[in-house]
Formats: sequence, C-alpha cells, structure tokens
Amino acid sequence: MLPFITLEEHYVSFKVREVESVDHYASFPQHIVTKLQSLDEERIQDMDNGKVSIQVVSHGPGDRPLHLCVLANDDLASAISRHPNRLAGFAMLPMNEPAAAAEELERCVRKLGFVGALVDNSTADGATYDDERFWSVFAKAQELDVPIYIHPTFAADDIMDHYRGNYDESIALALSAYGWGWHSETALHILKLYASGLFDRLPKLKIVIGHMGEMLPFQLERVIAVSARWGRERGLREVWKENIWITTSGMFALPPLACLLQTTSIEHVLYSVDYPFSMNEKGLQFFEEIEKSGLIKGEDLEKFAFRNAEDLLRVKARK
Repeated sequence: MLPFITLEEHYVSFKVREVESVDHYASFPQHIVTKLQSLDEERIQDMDNGKVSIQVVSHGPGDRPLHLCVLANDDLASAISRHPNRLAGFAMLPMNEPAAAAEELERCVRKLGFVGALVDNSTADGATYDDERFWSVFAKAQELDVPIYIHPTFAADDIMDHYRGNYDESIALALSAYGWGWHSETALHILKLYASGLFDRLPKLKIVIGHMGEMLPFQLERVIAVSARWGRERGLREVWKENIWITTSGMFALPPLACLLQTTSIEHVLYSVDYPFSMNEKGLQFFEEIEKSGLIKGEDLEKFAFRNAEDLLRVKARK
C-alpha cells in the first residue's frame, strides 16, 4: 500500500473555542468535535487506520481576527512539534486584515515551518479576493513559494435568500453549503480571481481547491472559451495548468474523478479526505476503487497518493 499525504484535513483549537464569544461548533455532533480538537493519539490512530502518512492540518472555517489566528497557528505548531513526521500545517489568516495576514503567513512559514495557508472562500461580510486590497497576501505566498488553499465557507446572511424557497430552512442551509453552494461559490471565486488579473500579476502563484475541482472541470471548456474575451494576458487554460492544484477531498465517486483527469494534468491532482467530516477509511476504500478501475495506474498512482504533494509542499511521506 502506498503512503498518503492529505491536504484538506481539519482541526479546531480548544484555546480559540475557550475565548470566542460564539461557539461555532456547538451544533456539531460531539464525536466530530472530539476528533476536530484532537491533535494527538486519536488523530494519529485515525491516520493509521487510513494509511495516511502525513496530514496537512488546517483550522475549521471562520473569519477570525489576527490574535485568534496567531493563537490557533501556535496551537497547531505545538502539535506538529509533537508529531513532526505525521503532521504539517496550513496557516489560518485574518483575511479581513490583508497586511496582517501577509505578515502572519510569513511568520508561519519561516518560523513555524508551515507549508502554506488555507483561507475561507470569502470574508464574513462576503468579500472575495479579486479585490486588490487582498493581493498582498497572495504576493507573499508567491514570494514564499507556498500554496494558498481556498476552502468553502458558509454563505453570508445577505446571500441566504438566494437559497431559500418552498422548503424548510434546513434545506436552504444545505443548499447554501455542502449540498451545492460551497462548491459553486468557490468555483465562481476562482473565475473571479482569473478575471481580475491576479494570475497576470502573480504568474507563479499556487492555488489549491478541493472536492474534485469545485465543479469547474465539468464546465472548464465552456469557461475557457468565454474567458478568451476577458482581455487577460494569460489564458485560463494556461492558468488552470500552471497555477491550480485540485484535491479529491470529500468526494468519493469515480465519474467526477474521470472528468477531472480528462481536464487536468495528473501532476496537479492530489488525494485528500476532508477529515474528520469524512473518515480516512472511506478515503482508503475509494483509493482502492480507483486502483481497481484503472482510472489512475502505475507511476501516476504514486503521484496522486503522495508524490505530487511532496513536490508542492516540500514534505516527505513515510514509506
């Protein structure tokens, strides 16, 4: 069995929960909260159960101020120091404070040894990063040669009406989040970043998105054709090929994987799980299904399982 490196794997800092006025995880099932807060024995055992060699850990969603980001990042760094061969870190950044976010990213990479950052798809007020006021963060990531993982987040209050209809509010919430909106909104965000000229300004920027590409592979040829009229220096196909990496986090089905592989270089496709919202054993079962199907085979299986992540993040899987 090949070793795995997984990139969209979450935790919640108990120290941050203690000082926040609102408990964002009060409604979560207790067994999930327990796993989110564990950075030691339970997490390592769950990794072993799914043959995960290295888990790149990031804090759960939330648009938090600098002091809480620092607290969460230091908490994660402490756990990594206890398990240096098993855990790596993506920084949590105060994206509503771009200058501070750039500085915190540099601190986390240079001093704490983190391998990049994971940021919410938008700020709490719904702002997306095509606004140039955020670009100092991406410029710092390019300077440090680390990726930024753009992760779905909950819809801002003024967007929720878009998802409401002749059904229960719980259905509207699901449609706005894990049932549809998380993925379509993240896909739209990537297109907004492209349309804004971010990738012309920062041609070496590395962006990671999850969930088999957040619907973009299915629509890629259409949006490439449309975007040719947007006046950007670099075409969307070039940006997709050179600047975007895709993980399989939280998606365990062969048809979307087949679409992803038809649109994306295998060197930019990475295995992930979305722990603990998905379990590592489920990821392992899916990998075995992929191997049996022949969709990915030979050396490409190694690239998918861990080698691409090693190259992107400059980490080394245990064999």
